Amino acid sequence: MYIKKTHLSRRTVLRGMGVTLALPLLDSMVPAHTALAQTAATPAPRFLGVFSSHGWSPTYWNDLRDEIPPTEGRNVGLGFIHKPLEPFQNQLTICSGLDATSSMPPPGTSGGDHARAAASLTGASPKKTGGPDIWCGVSVDQVIAQKYGQETLLPSMQVGIEDPGSATGVCGWGYSCAYTNSISWAGPNKPLPHEVNPVVIFERMFGDGATPEERLARKRAGASILDAVTTKVGRLQQDLPSSDRTRLSDYLENVREVERRMQLAAKRTTGAPGMDMPFGPPPSIDEHIKLIWDLQLLAFQADITRVSAMLFCRDESSTSYPESGVMTSNHPASHHGEDPKRREDWAKINRYHMKTFAYFLKKMRETPDGDGNLLDHSLVLWTSNMGNANQHSHVNVGSLLVGGASGGHKAKLNINASGPTSNFLLTTLNVMGIPNKSIGDSTGPVAIA
Repeated sequence: MYIKKTHLSRRTVLRGMGVTLALPLLDSMVPAHTALAQTAATPAPRFLGVFSSHGWSPTYWNDLRDEIPPTEGRNVGLGFIHKPLEPFQNQLTICSGLDATSSMPPPGTSGGDHARAAASLTGASPKKTGGPDIWCGVSVDQVIAQKYGQETLLPSMQVGIEDPGSATGVCGWGYSCAYTNSISWAGPNKPLPHEVNPVVIFERMFGDGATPEERLARKRAGASILDAVTTKVGRLQQDLPSSDRTRLSDYLENVREVERRMQLAAKRTTGAPGMDMPFGPPPSIDEHIKLIWDLQLLAFQADITRVSAMLFCRDESSTSYPESGVMTSNHPASHHGEDPKRREDWAKINRYHMKTFAYFLKKMRETPDGDGNLLDHSLVLWTSNMGNANQHSHVNVGSLLVGGASGGHKAKLNINASGPTSNFLLTTLNVMGIPNKSIGDSTGPVAIA
């Protein structure tokens, strides 16, 4: 049987006025009669590291029952907090028992438990300083970016849900704000800033080369960035097989839909769509979270980046989540004083976070990518710095991995381990095909196979 394919480079982009539109992986990027693994179009593993402060409400996650109140004693299945992840449990590993030793106060000191978020992805204890002599480790996302991020438009992305503020000055207990506001570190003294504004993220992904005047003209016209490449898209689609035309159309529709939602949010926020960017995040936290997830999806789908770090919820967060059914903001809710009702509220906030996460995972699984889907070829690490925020305890900190990592992740739903949380970071590197012997204060990888 003769198979005809139009061989396109995996690096094909469409350029227009101030627009660089990367393309998803298409069948036409694979020469006929050639195995995908033997071509440059082989889907590279993607990685996303997510930090959410204050951990998960004890018992509601490590009891592993979908009940309120939970019943002690069973260690199978998924508990109340993680129940939204049930559709993905064949690619899910949840780890308990590890201690965030790098987030603990240095020997002979106390306090500063909300000042060391940087330890979560580095496994290294931040140097206590409020000056320019900051010192931490290299974060796991940046180690992965060194291997997988050098061939993409953006070697890595750093995004967030809450404005982390400045990376200078002192944010408490003598610790630089860099340790609180940056979870991604390119070097021991190189924290990377996180962007929370969807409009800015979108422009970085697709508006390469655009001038402020071009952006302003596009906004005043209510135009899409896709308008700048319409002719080129049409020409490309003429030469594509029907399966690729469908895949490309779905991708372009996703881009247009995200852009439309940002424009609507901008109008509600400013009331002046003719103003130059940035407009700021949407007024609805639920809408904001979903936009960030959708932008992350597009970034992976179009191979704009293969590595990201997300500051989902920062330490001492004052954000509230009405969709969770709880109006108390995040940090106060985590200090529940062991009151049953308040502890339940904290668990509901945790579960809401997982529901938004499931929204992202579902879209990843529904997005074709080479010989599988994006979730098959990705790995997401979700971690924190505390096991029991009510006590500021860094003991028994929960973490999870989800995704196939291109065959590297052999999921084991619930595991209990001992040692520092950096051991799970080391496992993450190993799953991503990076056989490091250590990261931060790790003592050895956690066995999950």
